[in-house]
Amino acid sequence: MKFLHISDVHLGCTRYHLPESPRDFFNAWFDVLRKYAIDESVDFVIMCGDFFHKRSVPPETMNYAVAGLNMMKEAGIPVVAIEGNHDQKHTDSEYSWLRSLANWNLLYLLEPVNDEGRMVYRPWNKDEIRGGFIDIGRARIFGSHWYGAAANWAIPMLVDGIRENRRDGAFHILMLHTDVEGHQAHPMPAISVATLKELKAVTEYVGLGHTHMNYEIDNWAFNPGSIEVTSINEYRETRGVYLVEVDEANNVNATHIDEYHQRPFQRLRFDVDHFDDAAKITDAVLEMVNNQGRRAEEGQPEPIVEITLAGRLGIPNSLLELQKIRDEARKIIGALHVRLKNHTSPVEYAVAEDLDEDSGRDVRERRVIEDLVFRDNRFKSRSAQMARLIVGVKRQALSDESPEKIADLIGIELDAPDERTITADDETPGQASTLQPEPAAGTTS
Repeated sequence: MKFLHISDVHLGCTRYHLPESPRDFFNAWFDVLRKYAIDESVDFVIMCGDFFHKRSVPPETMNYAVAGLNMMKEAGIPVVAIEGNHDQKHTDSEYSWLRSLANWNLLYLLEPVNDEGRMVYRPWNKDEIRGGFIDIGRARIFGSHWYGAAANWAIPMLVDGIRENRRDGAFHILMLHTDVEGHQAHPMPAISVATLKELKAVTEYVGLGHTHMNYEIDNWAFNPGSIEVTSINEYRETRGVYLVEVDEANNVNATHIDEYHQRPFQRLRFDVDHFDDAAKITDAVLEMVNNQGRRAEEGQPEPIVEITLAGRLGIPNSLLELQKIRDEARKIIGALHVRLKNHTSPVEYAVAEDLDEDSGRDVRERRVIEDLVFRDNRFKSRSAQMARLIVGVKRQALSDESPEKIADLIGIELDAPDERTITADDETPGQASTLQPEPAAGTTS
């Protein structure tokens, strides 16, 4: 007996709002079915939840779903599915899209029935197009619901329900969409391994889904991971499908496969420390992309690349040439998409904790401004001078000084060496700024 175990197809995912994304997920799924279901002549396929990316399925996505399932139907390979958290019906409807696909005889949707607190399994009824388990050859396949945080509570009832419906000589499979402790990729409630292993008494194979990374437990419980990357955060995780062969003694040989159509991803990081010019940052980032970027390969999907700018930024954020970096990086490596994340932080500025309590307001004000100026690498070597200039300009403006005289002050101070600037320490509270410019020709002071 041979079967294909897949999960988390996520048809319809619009990753980063790229128009190519929905087709990526269809291409991955379709390629898997062609190579590892049809070409390998499997007896059946199990899909362990999250066939769709969201409950409301766009028409294009439904076309993709029907195309793949029709291909399997024409090949005579049954597809057995359960609902994941993304597949569930809306609260105001009796139908999910998976239920509709089952009604169209494109797949078998397995659902146990909750009867007065008990998990009841009923055999597949072809007239009602419903059931909790189905027989395909030697395999007896059981379904389950999405239980979320209640999964630990549900396992003992699943054990009881399966035990009541075991078949002598059968290979018993349970399809389960859940996280398992120690293997989950996010801090969500998960089934403990000990609780999961209660199912060992009644099953020979547990087909898992939900966690988008591959793992297996005791050559008995298997999670293939998602078929495609739904977020770049997952790109380093091993994912794929299982091609499973079972001998007459029910020994399992599960081979994990990831050789099929997939969009390549890459993450790059650039440290902006010690840069004092936006153009230099742009040039350095593009040089990194040229040297390290994953380039598009002929006949293969173009990569999606994420570049993170990190470190302490010595210039205003507004000066970063983000769009230019995106556009040029995309050209250099032939990427489908370049995602740029600015995780830089401003240069830490000093606090005024070392000043005496009796320090005047003007001294404290100048210290704060000096700290702000110091954050900009273009002026950090003249931060004291620039701070005094800013204080002087502010006071002139508050004194209704003319714009011409303020401009004269700025010009003179910027042209002068730092040593000639009169310090604010020479001022007395309430006194007009001592940072007065020399009278310009033709004017009076």
